[in-house]
Amino acid sequence: MECCGLLAGLDGLITKIFPAKNALASPTAYEIAPQELFQLLRLMREEGLDHLGHYHSHPASENVPSTRDVVLAYYPHDAYFIISLLPAAPRPVRAFSIRDGIVRELEITVAES
Repeated sequence: MECCGLLAGLDGLITKIFPAKNALASPTAYEIAPQELFQLLRLMREEGLDHLGHYHSHPASENVPSTRDVVLAYYPHDAYFIISLLPAAPRPVRAFSIRDGIVRELEITVAES
């Protein structure tokens, strides 16, 4: 089953992960139920964090946005992280900007704590 969730932080730096339930219970698609999405966004606000991105996995395929991922990318200012579980994946984690149907890969920088 695809995993999914939200990413939050401040000043463009992701510092917290908010796991969510895949309401579709599918190995090829994900959806966060509206009520859970609302609760997670409210929790972020309560913690003083900005909603910065989404993540989900592609358990059996390459980690590039699917047609469905592009169509359902409703947050144009968020980063969309996709995790590949393929053993031979050259980059198991990739991030993308998806705006108006245009996909652009983002560079991921890991900050030291």
